[in-house]
Amino acid sequence: MTTLDKPPAEALVPGSAPAPGPTPASATAPPPEHQRPEQKLKLGGVTREDFFTILGAGAGSLGLIWVLFERVLPFSGVLGFLICWYVLFLTGYYMLGRLQWGGPMVRERLVSVVAWTSGLLVVGLIADQIGYVTSRGWEAAQHVNFFTESMEKTASLSPITSGGAFHAIVGSLEQLGLATLFAVPLGIAAAVFMSEIGGRMARPVRTLVEAMTALPSIVAGLFIFGVIILTLGFDRSGFAASLALTVMMMPIVTRAAEVVIRLVPGTLREASYALGGSQWRTVWNVVLPTARRGLMTAVVLGMARAVGETSPVLLTAGFTSRFNANPLEGPQTSLPLYIWSYVKLPYDAMIARGFAAALTLMAVVLILFVTARILGGRAAGEMSRRQKRKLARAARAAARAAAAPEAPTGHLAVATGEH
Repeated sequence: MTTLDKPPAEALVPGSAPAPGPTPASATAPPPEHQRPEQKLKLGGVTREDFFTILGAGAGSLGLIWVLFERVLPFSGVLGFLICWYVLFLTGYYMLGRLQWGGPMVRERLVSVVAWTSGLLVVGLIADQIGYVTSRGWEAAQHVNFFTESMEKTASLSPITSGGAFHAIVGSLEQLGLATLFAVPLGIAAAVFMSEIGGRMARPVRTLVEAMTALPSIVAGLFIFGVIILTLGFDRSGFAASLALTVMMMPIVTRAAEVVIRLVPGTLREASYALGGSQWRTVWNVVLPTARRGLMTAVVLGMARAVGETSPVLLTAGFTSRFNANPLEGPQTSLPLYIWSYVKLPYDAMIARGFAAALTLMAVVLILFVTARILGGRAAGEMSRRQKRKLARAARAAARAAAAPEAPTGHLAVATGEH
């Protein structure tokens, strides 16, 4: 019989026991699959099996490679030992993983291990460089005179408490500031031209920018040296060095800015055009503010490229141990040139000053990066903290106004003096 022909189930009276009889099998059977409670699966993270697999592969590969290098094969060298250990570690991890997991999971975890170890390697190299420079330059950097004095009255055998790199710090900041002032507007304008305007000239401009990206720094210095100093007759100065740094910065800023501008959604442009905005107003009020964070990253990349250049500055800025705050007249020293000049000298105090200048250059780059991130601000459409606080105060005021009872008409009339 069909479902409609089944007799109704007998209702149980409250307090009565169920009818005696054998218990149906459906009562003791487990619930169906679709009625069982859901179990959350943990994706990602490191499990106990992962930890012991990595530990076993690392320890086993280390022992085996030590036996091969020290007892069996005629190999030597720390670099070769580390490379062979890493390759053997990946091989051992893959073999141990095949004993526990399936093929796709093993490959996924192997790629994760490669990514993690690569990141740790990069962090380790950076930490090693910073630690080495700090250890070699701390002897000079711990003295205040290094940041407040120049090398005008300091000889090669003078104590570490005499002289410093104040003139080089000021020179680097002025040259980098002028180069940024010249390169950033030109680079962003070229990026806007290639991405927003286009036309027949877009391809030649892009090809020229890509060629300038691979331009050796010494060629940029020779170009400014030949055009500005030899042809036009200007002296070596910080301004000439800033022009050489501009040649190095502009293609970096242009390429990075073009990529960022192309990532702005086309719907934003269409909405601006639909509201009657011109192409210029759309680029100025919609495209550039939306890509602000990416543009600041492009500026940081260009500044990081220019701040450490030595060869173009050596050809165009000259070298001096005196303090010169005027980039338009006379030689001006920068931090890279200061480092190159003093590290090669056979005096411990001079070498310490050179490494202290390198440590200062790292600090300058870090400060510039943080400043650019702060100036980049929030993402497009994201409110600032001040705007959020203002909106919260307005919401609380509206809530209090809605919750307050309305004053009676008679009281209002008395308060206003009307009878």
